[in-house]
Amino acid sequence: MKYSIIIAFLSFATLTNCSLEGDNEIKDQVYKTYWHLTNVSGGIAGVDNDFNLNEIIWTFNEDTDQLKINNTNTAEIEDGLDTGTYTYSVTIVEVEGEDDKSFLVIDSNEFGKFTFNETELVIDQNITTTGTGADGFIYIFKRVVIIEDVE
Repeated sequence: MKYSIIIAFLSFATLTNCSLEGDNEIKDQVYKTYWHLTNVSGGIAGVDNDFNLNEIIWTFNEDTDQLKINNTNTAEIEDGLDTGTYTYSVTIVEVEGEDDKSFLVIDSNEFGKFTFNETELVIDQNITTTGTGADGFIYIFKRVVIIEDVE
């Protein structure tokens, strides 16, 4: 009796479609990473500005070496770069006895040292390829990944 129930279930499972929407087409998916600016701190005045998600978004396109920024902040506070498309590159400096340091260059201008992990990107303008300073800004971004279907 048990075997006939198992055979009936397996037959049913293999002969029917499990999709609730009736779409049998397998779609390719693309993962897009968006970096949402959440905080800017530092500078000569010692600012500490927080931003809501979706207010300032940076998107890096590694294929074209372009950085697209959507900045909807209207307050007159430090918030990085204006809305637009910029070219970018990364300069890596090897330091003996330490981890390599990565620096972000935007439109041929060094923007600062950056570090990132699965959830956060930090750009520190106080550390440059020529040394350290004390009046630069520190930009903190939160990573948001969107999965999109490709037709």
